Amino acid sequence: MFDKNSARLRRARKTRAKIRQIEAVRLTVTRTNSHIYAQITAGDGAKVLASASTAEKEVRAQIKHGGNVKAAEVVGQRIAEKAKAAGIESVAFDRGGYRYHGRVKALADAARAGGLKF
Repeated sequence: MFDKNSARLRRARKTRAKIRQIEAVRLTVTRTNSHIYAQITAGDGAKVLASASTAEKEVRAQIKHGGNVKAAEVVGQRIAEKAKAAGIESVAFDRGGYRYHGRVKALADAARAGGLKF
């Protein structure tokens, strides 16, 4: 029988296979109850180019709780800034099998507002 997490990972596998095929730089989102993490990975998947999360000291100073939409927006803005600094303008969005709504959507919208294209 499938549990929730294996079903999510099965959905994520399809997206990752497609992104790997086009060899795009990808923005990956990982979500837990108390935090949200974002990473920008090289096209071949071998190297993390930038990362941001609610576990970072600078982000924790701005927010009260890491598991809400406001925290996701802060992480989205931060990953966009770090991507710009690394010279990355366009990425493929890998939502990791999560539904595109709530915190995942807030992070994506904030990253777009910060200047990332996907």
